[in-house]
Amino acid sequence: MLPADTGFSARTPPCLLLPSSYQSSAMFAKAFKVKSNTVMKGSDRRKLRADVGTTFPGLSTENLAELMPSKEELNIVKVYAHKGDSLTLYVHNKNPILFELERKLYPTVYTLWRFPDLLPAFGTWPPVLEKMAGGADLMLPGVVLPSTGLPGVEQGRLCAVTLVGNRAPVAIGVATVSTREMLASGMKGKGFNILHTYKDQLWASGDKSGPPVIAPLETEASPEEDDEQHSPDLMLDTHESETQMKNLCLTDVAADKNRESEDIAVEEGIETTKDSENISPQEAMDVLLNQCFFQALKYKVKKSDLPLLTSSFLRNYLFSCCPEGEQVDIKKSSYKKLSKFLQVMQQRKILQVKELTKGVESIVEVDWKHPDIRSFAAPVSEPTASSENIDVGTEDFYQPPEIISLYGISAKMMPLFQESGQKKGNLLSQNDVRSMIISYVKKNELVHPENKNFVTVNPVICDCLLDKSEQHDITLLKWDDLVTRCLERMQHSHQVTFPGSSPVIRKGNIEPIDINVAQRASNKKVTMIKNLELYGLDPQSFASLLQQKVQASATCTPLPGAKDRVQVQIQGNQLPHIGRLLLDHFKIPRKYVNGLDLSTKSSKKK
Repeated sequence: MLPADTGFSARTPPCLLLPSSYQSSAMFAKAFKVKSNTVMKGSDRRKLRADVGTTFPGLSTENLAELMPSKEELNIVKVYAHKGDSLTLYVHNKNPILFELERKLYPTVYTLWRFPDLLPAFGTWPPVLEKMAGGADLMLPGVVLPSTGLPGVEQGRLCAVTLVGNRAPVAIGVATVSTREMLASGMKGKGFNILHTYKDQLWASGDKSGPPVIAPLETEASPEEDDEQHSPDLMLDTHESETQMKNLCLTDVAADKNRESEDIAVEEGIETTKDSENISPQEAMDVLLNQCFFQALKYKVKKSDLPLLTSSFLRNYLFSCCPEGEQVDIKKSSYKKLSKFLQVMQQRKILQVKELTKGVESIVEVDWKHPDIRSFAAPVSEPTASSENIDVGTEDFYQPPEIISLYGISAKMMPLFQESGQKKGNLLSQNDVRSMIISYVKKNELVHPENKNFVTVNPVICDCLLDKSEQHDITLLKWDDLVTRCLERMQHSHQVTFPGSSPVIRKGNIEPIDINVAQRASNKKVTMIKNLELYGLDPQSFASLLQQKVQASATCTPLPGAKDRVQVQIQGNQLPHIGRLLLDHFKIPRKYVNGLDLSTKSSKKK
C-alpha cells in the first residue's frame, strides 16, 4: 500500500460523484498556481496505470501503454486552482493527460482526442464552446438531439461534449440529471456541470494543439433543424442572460439600420446587391487570405526580413493582418495548403520561394513594385511605412511541428512482418511495430507457458534479433527486450508535419536544436544555436526576440557545412534564457533540444 500523500489510494470513479468542493464550471477558466512538479517513479506509474484501467475499463492494456509509455517521462504537477481547489495533474510530453480532484481521476481533452469514445458524448454548437471555456455550464437547450437519440446516462455520470460534425470531445462535464429526466423536462434547465474544456487554462498548459477532425458515427441534426428549440443562445447559465440581452439589442439595432439603408436605396432607385450572401465559405476564405497576404507584404514585411521562412510569414505577419473576429484557415480555402498558395503568387511574379530543405521553404524575394501590391488598399488604417517590428514572443500562433518516428522494414526483418501483410520498405509507427510483434508471437504460440512475461525465441526471431554471439545462449526474451531489439534493427525515418502543410518524411532521426557555448578572445563567451529551421522557427526572428530578452548582441551567420542554413549567435552564456524560450514559450519537446544540460554541469563544477 502506498502512503496516503501520494494520491493513489482509495480513488473513486468520476462517474459516481461530483467533487464536494466543486462550486462552478470555472475551475480552469483562470490561471492556476503550480505548487510542485516532480518526475513520477516507476512504482507510482504502475499504480496509476492500474487505477486508470479500473476507472476507465474501455481502455485496453495497449491503450494504457500508449497513454503512459513505460520508458518516457511522466510528471506529477500539484496545482491550486484560482478558487483554491487543490488538484494533481499528470503530464506526459508537456501535455496534461489526466487530472485528479478529491481522489477522482478525470481525462483531459488531450487524452480524449486519442480515445474519443472513452466517455458517453453529447453534442452542442460551436458558439457554445467559447462560453464554456469562460466558465458557463451546458444547458439542455444547447444539446443537439441526434437522430439515434441521446446516450443513456445517470445523474452524476462523467460525460464528454462534442461539436456538431466532429466526434472529437471539446469538454468534459458531470450530468446534473439522467437522460430520462432530460427528455422528460423537454430539454430545459441545466444539463452538465462543466469541469474542463478545450481553450481553458488546463488546455493552455499543454502544447495548445487543436482538436482533430473525427467523423461522426451517426447523422447529427443539421443546423437548420430545430433552430429555435436548440439555439446556442439558450444554453448559457443564468448569469449570462444579461450579456445575451445586450448583444441581442445590439444585433436588432444593426439589423434595423441595415433594413433602413436598404429601404432608402430602393426609394432612390439604387439596386441593392447581396453578393455576400451568394459567396460560398470557400470563396470567402480565399478573399480573406488574399487580403491578409497583400496587407502583410505591403505594410509588415521589410526587405531586411528576407529570407523569411514561410511558416514564420504565416504566423508572424499574415495572421496578424486578419480583421478582428475573423481567422484565416487555409485548409478551408481553395488552395488547401500554404505552399500551393505561395506557388500561385510566385507564378504571378509577386514573390520568390526557395526550398531550404525538404518541406522547409523560405521567401527569398518580394517585388514590392508589383501592380497588385502597389494597388492594394487596406480595409482599415495601417502604418504607411513598413517599419513595424514583429515580436515573435507575443504571437500565439506558433505551434511546434508534429514529429513521429517511423521504422522501415529491411530485408532481414521481413520474416517478422510478413504474416501481417507488410512489404519490404514499408514505414511503421512504434505502436504499429509493437502490435505486429505481439500478433506474430501469439499467432505462433511463442508466449512462455510458465511465465507470460517471456517469449520463446524461434528460428525467425533468432535470425532477425539476435547477434551471432547470442544465438546459442539466448532462448527466451522479455517482451520489452523483444520490441526494443526490433526497433533498433529497423531502418529509422521520421515524419514532420508543420501546421497548414502536408507531412514530410525524411530518412534518419531528426536533428535536434543544438546549443553550444564557445570561448572567444579575452575570455568572452558566445552561445550558438542551430537547426531552428527544422522546427519551423525563423532564426532571424528568434535572434531578435532573444536579443530583446537578454539585452545582448545577437546575429545570424551561415552554418558551416550546411547549405542555406544559418545559426544564431549571441554574446555570453545564455543557456537558461534559451531553454525557457524553446521549452516554455515555443513548446519544443525537451528531447529535441541538445545542450541545455551544459548549464547544469557548469554550475556543479563551480
